[in-house]
Amino acid sequence: MKLLRFGPPGQERPGLLDGQGVLRDLSGVVADIRGDVLGEAALARLAALDPATLPAVEGNPRIGACVGKVGKMICVGLNYADHAKETGKEPPAEPILFMKATTALCGPDDDIEIPRGSLKTDWEVELGVVIGKRAKYVGEADALGHVAGYCVVNDVSERAFQSERGGQWTKGKSHDTFGPIGPWLVTRDEIADPQAVDLWLEVDGVRRQNGSTRTMIFGVAHLVSYISQFMTLEPGDIIATGTPPGVGLGQKPPVFLKPGQTMRLGVAGLGIQTQRTIEARA
Repeated sequence: MKLLRFGPPGQERPGLLDGQGVLRDLSGVVADIRGDVLGEAALARLAALDPATLPAVEGNPRIGACVGKVGKMICVGLNYADHAKETGKEPPAEPILFMKATTALCGPDDDIEIPRGSLKTDWEVELGVVIGKRAKYVGEADALGHVAGYCVVNDVSERAFQSERGGQWTKGKSHDTFGPIGPWLVTRDEIADPQAVDLWLEVDGVRRQNGSTRTMIFGVAHLVSYISQFMTLEPGDIIATGTPPGVGLGQKPPVFLKPGQTMRLGVAGLGIQTQRTIEARA
């Protein structure tokens, strides 16, 4: 099942993409695609609906972030050995965790702002994991049972803010629009193996990233279990699981984003994002 949110920013409505690719309005069934509708019982009720009985959405509305009212977004750094190598760092012995402010979340095709004073804004296609069931001290064998589904994430990053301004990575990861998610939340049953998913990214039509979750250092089940040892994961929380090689920082010489460019990225089975870069708004 593919769940999504559509409409103007701040006024998104819940939707479902049917088997024929028609967007159906779910607002008569649920208030939003958020934590309280991501549990197994709630998802089963949505899956039991006949999509043909739901109103079809006319035109081509804006697609918003695929999850609303996200409590927290936890990101994993250097989770692909070849990406760690291109950034000049050793693969970590344990997952590196940092947070991305939820104010950074936006729709999959919204414009991406280049921050004021930015010199090194970069791209990162990632597999996103959406939590559906509260997880605290969860074992790895049970971890995937706490996952509602998956989505595409672009973990946009300002490398100078991240690494050259002191403190933690969060300040380089949290500018407005630095967290496009979607277009869809694809429920767990549609992704047979989250460790066998291809992902890619292009900038201005040039392929920069090609990767597979097969080469993750720490897989999805391990990450859910590991993170739950340090914080409680709540329904609607999102984990960004790391990026494969090919980021701008790893190019020789490095290449970074500037206003007027276009990113296009996707994860197999989870849809495609397309974003234009613009100067930051006030």
